[in-house]
Amino acid sequence: MARTLVKICGITRVADALAASAAGADAIGLVFYAPSKRCVDLSLAAEIVAALPPFVSVVALFVDASADEIHGTLQRVPVDCIQFHGDESAAFCAQFDRPYLKALRMRPGMDVAAVAAGYPGARGLLLDSWQPGVPGGTGQTFDWSTIPAQLPRPLVLAGGLDEHNVAAAVAAVKPAAVDVSGGVESAPGIKDAAKIQRFIAAVHS
Repeated sequence: MARTLVKICGITRVADALAASAAGADAIGLVFYAPSKRCVDLSLAAEIVAALPPFVSVVALFVDASADEIHGTLQRVPVDCIQFHGDESAAFCAQFDRPYLKALRMRPGMDVAAVAAGYPGARGLLLDSWQPGVPGGTGQTFDWSTIPAQLPRPLVLAGGLDEHNVAAAVAAVKPAAVDVSGGVESAPGIKDAAKIQRFIAAVHS
C-alpha cells in the first residue's frame, strides 16, 4: 500500500515551514485569500519557499481569485501546485500551467462523484467540511462514510483532522493524502512543531 502523503496548510512563518519539512511533510500550503487568518503576502510567501529544502512541494490556495491575481502570484512565488477552494470551473483551473487540486466542500446531499467528474484535469480532489459562508479551515470533520467508494481522481482528505483522529481517518478512507491546518496549531496561523510531528507519526502508524 502506498504511503499516505501529508500536506501542512496555512503556513505563515519560515520556522513553521522548516518544522513541517523536518517532521516529514510532503507539501506545505500557502493561503492567498485575504479574509483568512492564515493569508500570506507575496514577499513572505517567497521567503518561506526560498527556505524550504528540496522535494517539499508548495501548494498555493486560492478562493475565487481572478486570473490576474493568480498569474501575479505565480510570477512572484515558485509554486508547484494550485489548490482551488471556491467555485472555480474546470476550464478556469486548467489555464495556469500548473497541476491543480480542486477542493469540494461536502455539502449535505451533494453528488460528489458527479461534481468530481467535472474536473477531469485535476491532479487530485480535496474533500473538506462544508459550513455556510466559510470556504474551508472550519476545524470540523464530516461524515467520511459519505465519500464515494470510487472517485475519478486521487483523494486528499481534509476537514478537522488532528493527531487524535487522523489514523482512524486514514484507515477508514484510505486517501492518497491528508491535509491539516488548524489541527497542528497553537493559534490561528501559528503551527506547533510537536503537534506536526505527532500528526505525521499518526498518519504513518
